[in-house]
Amino acid sequence: MAYWRRNSEQMQAATDSVAVAPQSAVSAQTRSGKSPRARMMRQYDLVERVRSYNPDTNEDLLNRAYVYAMRAHGSQTRASGDPFFSHPLEVAAILTGLKLDDATIVAALLHDTIEDTEATRAEIDLVFGKEIGALVEGLTKLKRLELVSREAKQAENLRKLLLAISDDVRVLLIKLADRLHNMRTLEFVSPAARQRVAEETLDIYAPLAGRMGMQEMREELEDLSFRTLDPDAYSVVRQRLDSLAERNRNLIGEIESQLSKNLQKNGMTAHVFGRRKQPFSIWTKMQRKSVGFEQLSDIFAFRIVMNNVESCYRALGIVHTTWPVVPGRFKDYISTPKQNDYRSIHTTVIGPGKQRVELQIRTEEMDEIAELGIAAHAFYKDGVGSPTELLKRESNAFAWLRHTIAILSDSANPEEFLEHTKLELFHDQVFCFTPKGKLIALPRHANVIDFAYAVHTDVGNSAVGCKINGKFSPLSSELQNGDEVEVLTSEAQSSPPSAWESLAVTGKARAAIRRATRTAVRDQYAGLGRRIVERLFARAKIDYADDKLKGALPRLARGSVDDVMAAVGRGEMKASDVARAMYPDYKEERVARYGAKKGLAAKLKLKSPPEPVRSPSAIPIRGINSDLPVKFAPNGGAVPGDRIVGIVSPGKGITIYPIQSPALKDFEEEPERWLDVRWDVDDSTPQRFPARILVDNVNEPGSLAQVATVIAEHDGNIDNISMFRRSPDFTELTIDLEVYDLKHLSAIIAQLRAKAVVARVERVNG
Repeated sequence: MAYWRRNSEQMQAATDSVAVAPQSAVSAQTRSGKSPRARMMRQYDLVERVRSYNPDTNEDLLNRAYVYAMRAHGSQTRASGDPFFSHPLEVAAILTGLKLDDATIVAALLHDTIEDTEATRAEIDLVFGKEIGALVEGLTKLKRLELVSREAKQAENLRKLLLAISDDVRVLLIKLADRLHNMRTLEFVSPAARQRVAEETLDIYAPLAGRMGMQEMREELEDLSFRTLDPDAYSVVRQRLDSLAERNRNLIGEIESQLSKNLQKNGMTAHVFGRRKQPFSIWTKMQRKSVGFEQLSDIFAFRIVMNNVESCYRALGIVHTTWPVVPGRFKDYISTPKQNDYRSIHTTVIGPGKQRVELQIRTEEMDEIAELGIAAHAFYKDGVGSPTELLKRESNAFAWLRHTIAILSDSANPEEFLEHTKLELFHDQVFCFTPKGKLIALPRHANVIDFAYAVHTDVGNSAVGCKINGKFSPLSSELQNGDEVEVLTSEAQSSPPSAWESLAVTGKARAAIRRATRTAVRDQYAGLGRRIVERLFARAKIDYADDKLKGALPRLARGSVDDVMAAVGRGEMKASDVARAMYPDYKEERVARYGAKKGLAAKLKLKSPPEPVRSPSAIPIRGINSDLPVKFAPNGGAVPGDRIVGIVSPGKGITIYPIQSPALKDFEEEPERWLDVRWDVDDSTPQRFPARILVDNVNEPGSLAQVATVIAEHDGNIDNISMFRRSPDFTELTIDLEVYDLKHLSAIIAQLRAKAVVARVERVNG
């Protein structure tokens, strides 16, 4: 059994042959009044551990690191009273169980020296080389990170953690071993620290170990955290498991024996052994399925380890012909491995005593990868290149890690990244196929939107429909194992609806949707800004060219022409600033917009506005679905046929007001925010526009129905209604509705006025 997977009793027995701790450390412990551990691993014992799997180990390097770390930590002690040096020594021992290379073992011995002693990076580089120095410094930075804190801080620290890991995955392996030993000795720290460390372990480190394929380490980290965070639940589950194991001791032996005999009878050699599932795994299944302990049928699992892949499938046939199969419990992870490189055949049968028996059939190599994950790749062998290069070639788990790092660039803020990473860490998987047979692995509960983005970002952005197993289905359809999915795309859709973000499950899809939405909004602002700038240049009769603007970018403190245009469109920069940057002699003509207050007041008295004059420099308005960031006056809207004006709101785009709107008074002193705009509506594709009317209605049964019927019969759409009782006889209705144009709105108002239950109707000009 690997050293790092032993329980506390086995670990104590494994250290019986090690040397007595330095006298100075023992004295310090005695003074502290705490009971120290009696022994620590000697140099030669550490060397022998490494030599057992790497005969070419550099003994001198290991010895020098042992002595250097022991002297550097000196008489320092841990909260338990043990010599501090016992901690890096235990971390190194855990890593020898993972069969890691010399540099990793040495870095484990030294991982606390820069942080907790007078050692420096320069000194470690000089004594042990830059490779080891880089590993130690990476671990030093990670030690300072607090991953359970305010969400933004937690997210930023997780970002730093993953970035450090992506440079050299051995940093993660040492950090996981460091966390495992700290969790084993957690009872010696304060309750608040125990809570924080256990939460951090359960939230981040245990799932990260699982994603790296290190399932055994994940299970121990989860159980240690579970014991700290919910000791009562842990105790109950552990007692029930012990009791069940005692009752079923003979049954477990019988199942192992029958499996071995059946395989031998068919000329097959196999190693068969049973294991019970861990308390945390049992507890989460009880919580997830809302069942009691007695209702769980797969508490024990049996592993059948074969010589090769062909033997695995032969063993499966023997098992299925010997005992009845439980439907729906067969999974073939050999032909379709998990993203963390896990490969095995899972099946459940009704075995002896009518007991459900869960079986895992795999080869020795698969078993090693299932236990050790990315650590199963032989880093210590010559000619494999750097660990990072090796894993790029051989490990899907490391590919997931690098994919997660790629999301960093797509996340606008740390909280987004934290959300995406936790989604990716915790979800189990479903396997689906493209029509060409390509396998796509997704988290459980993923839908077609997630599938489309997993195929390619462009496919996701342009998706308009799908077929699942040949049948048309909604894009929000949840996918099941084995589904064949065909995504239907359209070139007319360049960016996805922003509402998709709430439907997507995977971090990749959500990040891509956010990015596409941000790009689309930015393009809208840039388009608006360009029209504003070009209109100003045309009015001033000066030439505009992108090449000339590029030369003025430093004066505008922007990196590109599009950045300038987007800033103008958002109202963060004036078009006149652009003109002055390009033409220093330019002088802006301050023209009063629509006259002074008196002139504006006169316009407000217009009952029926004249046909708008379409200035060639006016910006065309096509509606809320146009390529410009446009919205309409919040208290009344605007419809085609109205004379309109645009007001630029910084960061919000253009708000369109009818020229008779009283709200325009608020902008009289800000002429730079006014825009000439005009309607540009395509009659072949009619759109609805917002308007508001005020109706004084007789308070009698059915009167509201009559008003709604008139609007419906004239093809108006009611968006919202609010009511206010003016008197016992009359109710004032404020109705937000959608109409095609001014003529359409006027027809509805005329028909409402003809109703006996309506005392007054008037349009509200926001």
